[in-house]
Parts: sequence; C-alpha cells; structure tokens
Amino acid sequence: MFDENYQFTVTDRFLKYVKFDTQSDEESTTTPSTEKQKILGEELVKELKELGLKDAEMDENGYVMATLPSNTDKDVPTIGFIAHLDTSPAVSGANVNPQILKNYQGGDITLPNGKVIAFDNNPELKDMIGFDIIHTDGTTLLGADDKAGIAEIMDALNYLVAHPEIKHGTIKIGFTPDEEVGRGADKFDVEKFGAKYAYTIDGGTRGEVETETFSADAVNIKFLGKNVHPGYAKGKLVNSMKVAARFLELLPKDKLSPETTEGRKGYVHPVSVNGNEEETIVKFIIRDFIDEKLTEYENLLKELCEKAVADFPGSSFEFEVIEQYRNMKNILNQHPQVEQYAIEALQRLGIKPIQSAIRGGTDGSRLSYMGLPTPNLFAGGHNFHAVTEYVAVQDMEASVKNIVTLIRIWEEKQ
Repeated sequence: MFDENYQFTVTDRFLKYVKFDTQSDEESTTTPSTEKQKILGEELVKELKELGLKDAEMDENGYVMATLPSNTDKDVPTIGFIAHLDTSPAVSGANVNPQILKNYQGGDITLPNGKVIAFDNNPELKDMIGFDIIHTDGTTLLGADDKAGIAEIMDALNYLVAHPEIKHGTIKIGFTPDEEVGRGADKFDVEKFGAKYAYTIDGGTRGEVETETFSADAVNIKFLGKNVHPGYAKGKLVNSMKVAARFLELLPKDKLSPETTEGRKGYVHPVSVNGNEEETIVKFIIRDFIDEKLTEYENLLKELCEKAVADFPGSSFEFEVIEQYRNMKNILNQHPQVEQYAIEALQRLGIKPIQSAIRGGTDGSRLSYMGLPTPNLFAGGHNFHAVTEYVAVQDMEASVKNIVTLIRIWEEKQ
C-alpha cells in the first residue's frame, strides 16, 4: 500500500514553514489581512513548481493554487486538498523556536521557559508513547495549525511524484490566507480551483474525519441613549452603557454560554462591548448544530433587549443579524462518498476513524455552501492557538499516508 522505505519530508518541511511568521490580523480590512502571509505563499509556489506542478501561482489576495495532472485513463472526479497559511492572532507566531522531544515516554512535558504540557490535561499523549513530539519553547505558538497540514499535503505530493506508478485523477492544491480570522473562503475562487470535492487538512487528533460543524450567525446590537451634560442631566440623560449592562445582566447564567455548554449544545456569546452615553454596541456570536436554533437564540436576545430598554425610558435598540456559515453536514449528506472514502482510507491504514462534530467552523463550512463539498481531516496538532501547542512526527507521517491512500481510493472506485 505505502512504500515503507520512503523518506518522509514532512518534518523538515514543517520545521521550515513554522519559521515564517504568518499571523493574521482580525482588525485588518485587506486580503490577506497581513502581507507576511504571502511570503510563505511565495515559498510554497516555488516548491510546488519544483515538484513539477507547473501552473502553481499565488494571486493578489494570497491564495495559492496548483494542479497535479491525472495519470489515469479513468474518469476520476477532480479532488482538492486545502490548508491555511495563517496562524492565530491570539498568540505570537514570530520567532518560533520548535523543540523535538524524541521517543516520548509519558508524563508532563516541561517547555524551556517552564510552562508545562500536562499529561493529565492532554489525553492524546497516552497514544504517543514512543513518538517524537514537536513543541514550542513556551514563548510562541507552534504553528501546527495549519502548517502541519501544509507540510503533509506537500509531502503527499512529493510521494506521488516519486511514485508515478500510483494512478490518480487530477489533484488540486489550495493554500488560503486568513482562516483564523474567519475569512479564509472570502475570495476563494471555486470555479478557478476546479475541484468537484475537497478536503481541508486542518483537524487535530489522528483519525479525525469532521463532516459536521456549528451553524453560525453574528448579532450586533446597538443601544441608543440620550446624552446630556452631566451637570444638567437630571430627568434627561439616558446612558446607553447602563442599558447595555442591564441587558448583559439578563443573559442566562447557567445555559447557552460557551463556559456552560459542551457536546451538541449551542450558545450565545458576547465578544465585545464598545460605547459611550449616547450609543453602545454589543457584538455576539451565535452557534448551534441546528439552524433553527439560531433563530430561537436570536429571538431570545431580542426579548432581553426589549426588557432592558423598558427599564430605561427614552432608550431604544437596533438589532442586526449577519449570517456567517452553516453546518456543512447539510451539504455533505448529499455526497456520502466523500466521507465514506475518507473513512476507508483510515481503515486501510489501521487507524481508527474518529467522526466528530466541530464546535466551531472551518473553511470547509463555507466552501461546501459555495459548491465545493469539503470535510476536514486530521493534521495531528493539539492545543492550537497556545504556547503549549504540539504535534507528533508520526502523526504527521500518518496524515501523509492518509492523503495518498485517499487519492488512490478515489481512482480505484471509478
């Protein structure tokens, strides 16, 4: 099935890519949100061309695309593999100093600066005894989200180029900017990409096949008061900040919050408050696996707004709902083979499939509704967006094998 004498390039590639600072910026209005993402994009274009993907290019928005041509006479659907260039704005991605712990034997992992990856808080570590674990020095994130995915796709391509006897259909490669700030699919040209189906390599634990995500809306609430000079405000001033505070106090305390929900339970979550006496804006994100629940939560927020305003005569509110993405399961159910082949690839490799619902979204959520059904597969990383981020070499190599095996299955099934 897989050439056991193959010399994987995934670790060397990963260690190279994490040295590129590609942190995105949620406050930016440009695409990409940071120009430095393009520096890694340019490097990947060069490497793709060196692998023989002659059409490799990056557009003005930082999207990298390339094609590995078909080498089979069969009519195989064009399949894409996608990963993102950027790292989270939450923790610095500059001057990443990766460390390799060879032959991990269990227990806590103490980082050079004293921070600890606790064994008891990281249950995946029990399945990594004997593995080589790459982690940070404790001052930055690692960048496995999603440079592990990029390195795995690149090594899978390297394997296919080195083994032309493996038959496959046309394979499309896409590396996107700004996934971490929710804009990775904003300017993704599905028609130009040209794939019928795709997979993002952006998951965590070995064996994950994620075909279900939250559905998501944003809610912006503007509370309007009446500003009067405080020296002459008696009976006239209506402070919008106090109206907003009253509203926030009315939110459910024991349910519908991220800190009180798990599994398939959704939530409403205030993410920012900005204002003054005249006007205060409260921004929410709303999440659930069932679309209709979003409307239920939004109606609840509107009712609480009305109650808060009623307590402050003369105040008012404006309520805006912005659709963000929908559960990709709704689309993927119409194309069951996309998930079935992914599960079969894992089974052939002796990896137990983990079918889980993501309490969040991926680029695949948006892309699925843009006409490109796109589940998410494991890349092997853990503790994303934190200085305790880590990934095992053996899990990255397993992902490379998984991508190659999946490509072979698509050809075999035709």
